[in-house]
Amino acid sequence: QVQLVESGGGLVQAGGSLRLSCAASGSIFSVDGMSWYRQAPGKQRELLAAITSGGSTNYADSVKGRFTISRDNAKNTVYLQMNSLKPEDTAVYYCNADVRLRVTSMRYNYWGQGTQVTVSS
Repeated sequence: QVQLVESGGGLVQAGGSLRLSCAASGSIFSVDGMSWYRQAPGKQRELLAAITSGGSTNYADSVKGRFTISRDNAKNTVYLQMNSLKPEDTAVYYCNADVRLRVTSMRYNYWGQGTQVTVSS
């Protein structure tokens, strides 16, 4: 099986920065697209940023220019550098990945468990 484990969340003041990491592990042949979502209380889960295996990126308008997604294919890890954080960025942040399994070569979609980011004003 495959696990996605996020780290790097926490409490930060407005204007500050955090860097989230998400490492995929398990019976992995390859990791295709990876992305970051967030969900604030009472709101729907929102796609923030995505990156292909080749490094092409896309961002939601709400984070464009402030957040940067990157990945290390050798480590099956995706990062989210978050700068100029605002109180409205407070949410649980989730990573998501399309993973091709080693044994079957079938591709499945996986979610991390989420990491809390709280931005104080």
